[in-house]
Amino acid sequence: MKLVTFNINGVKARTPVIERWLDEAKPDVAVFQEIKSVDEAFPRSVIEDRGYQLETHGQKGFNGVAILSKLPLTNVTRGLPGDESDEQARYIEADVGDSGFRLCGLYLPNGNPAPGPKYDYKLAWMERLEARARDLLARETPFALTGDFNVIPQPADAARPDAWREDALFLPQTRAAFRRLELLGLYDAVRLRHPGPGIYSFWDYQAGARQRNDGIRIDHWLLSPGAADRLQDAWVEGAPRDWEKPSDHTPVWVDLAL
Repeated sequence: MKLVTFNINGVKARTPVIERWLDEAKPDVAVFQEIKSVDEAFPRSVIEDRGYQLETHGQKGFNGVAILSKLPLTNVTRGLPGDESDEQARYIEADVGDSGFRLCGLYLPNGNPAPGPKYDYKLAWMERLEARARDLLARETPFALTGDFNVIPQPADAARPDAWREDALFLPQTRAAFRRLELLGLYDAVRLRHPGPGIYSFWDYQAGARQRNDGIRIDHWLLSPGAADRLQDAWVEGAPRDWEKPSDHTPVWVDLAL
């Protein structure tokens, strides 16, 4: 089963890209971030007319996540547990088919400027994500956390790591929080298959970053042990970043034997 995460940077702005990409790539399951649309305004026909079940957790103008699947999605929940006052649409979960696999789509806060309230929110959100991962691990069923983590885990995940030293995506506290997720027993799927440098999922629109491959890797698949055992492959699909009016992110894939 081929699953993919893709920060689309606005479903309405990116509709032609999404249509072309779905027709060419044909994922079994996709997780979108930054849909930037309330649920009732999402252009559902773009997805559903291609045979996908669509589940969204939207917010006007920014944030928003979605799961689209060729297989039935059940037990869908919206919002990351742990803070009932959090109104930002950043998290969605669902069971995929009858495989017992739980898919968790997330758009982790950026956190800039740091230090400050936005960075405090980012770290608190990551603590809640760790708690949720612990709960899911206790169930002993395969699952994945996937999406735009807004985390550069290691210097090798940036073309110019020194340029990010003071950024919320690369601060030591951010990387330590990501590492705590891995220490729970979760596996970075792309790194399992591609341990070397030069693999990125985001390139800024400015200053020819894509042309110079001045990128960072911030879109991730973290797999539970049961999901990692089923990993066939993982890769970054760079081509959509070079299309007309692209997202500044590009799709990141896993192939799981579910």
